[in-house]
Amino acid sequence: MVERVLLTPVGETRLRAELKRLKSSDRPKVIAAIAEARAHGDLSENAEYHAAREQQSFIEGRIKELESKLSIAEVIDASKSSVEGKVIFGAYVTLYDLNSEQEVTYQIVGDLEADLENGKITVSSPLARALIGKEIDDEVTFKAPAGVKEFEIVDVKYA
Repeated sequence: MVERVLLTPVGETRLRAELKRLKSSDRPKVIAAIAEARAHGDLSENAEYHAAREQQSFIEGRIKELESKLSIAEVIDASKSSVEGKVIFGAYVTLYDLNSEQEVTYQIVGDLEADLENGKITVSSPLARALIGKEIDDEVTFKAPAGVKEFEIVDVKYA
């Protein structure tokens, strides 16, 4: 069974740009670095050669991963949804933390796009799973690693 890879349109664009950069810029640079290091002679004690080969291995692995994931990706554009006020994949959800009395906004994204520092939580996270399908003014309780958290959904946007 093929695992679905969910992406927002922005996430797909970002990953395709990374793939293009890896292929057109990073890969040729590391190949040139390997050739230069190889020209220095004895490869067994050539740190530059080994570092460049390691970098090449990382780049090739990332290219394969991105090509694989993008080939099976399902791009979901929440802004084209007919749903109003309901939390869905790609939505920006503003929450009021009933414990800390602070507001926080998250976008629910796919695993490849998750970036908590920038407010992007993966759809497979406990919080996102608790939010999906809920509406504005609903209260959500879920178990986080730090304990039970309670939020009220203040706003839902589909940008």
